[in-house]
Amino acid sequence: MSETETEKGGDAFARLLAAAGAQKGKPPVERWNPPYCGEIGMRIAADGTWHYQGSPIGRKPLVKLFASILRKDPERYVLVTPVERIGVEVEDAPFLAVEMATEGEGDSRAITFRTNVDDVVSVGPDNPLRFERDEKGGVKPYIRVRGDLWALVTRSLMFDLVAMGEERIVEGRTVFGVAAGGAFHVVNGTGGVDDA
Repeated sequence: MSETETEKGGDAFARLLAAAGAQKGKPPVERWNPPYCGEIGMRIAADGTWHYQGSPIGRKPLVKLFASILRKDPERYVLVTPVERIGVEVEDAPFLAVEMATEGEGDSRAITFRTNVDDVVSVGPDNPLRFERDEKGGVKPYIRVRGDLWALVTRSLMFDLVAMGEERIVEGRTVFGVAAGGAFHVVNGTGGVDDA
């Protein structure tokens, strides 16, 4: 990377940081439509680690700040402020669900997750579970955090989640899924989620 590109990326990073830091509460990123300003070397690894120009960002408050202005546009993930959008590479899901609490049984069961950036979301109509298959045929559960941003449920929590699963007959076929938040979230064979 040339010196000019590095300076350009550094300037964009500083501007983005300043704009994000000025916000109070959750920024209304879905309402902002500033011009797209390119890439600055920001990447979210599959393990949830945020990187800037190849180096991990080790300060959790900084990661949480950037996570608060992350959005999924149809063509890419972006960090967005009222004045610019910057592209972000995401290897799997932008967040990880790292803690889980459950209460109750059946369809009325409440399942709440905390993400690696401290968002707290409960399974429900706005925050459904989605199940996909990995390259080895294993199950990868996700929960919607907001907009089109999802958190991958960590492996240890995935085992606890699947242990709550049960078989039911849905539309004349026997399926396996997890009841929570007023719905039955089917673990299907081709990825995605079916809510019954």
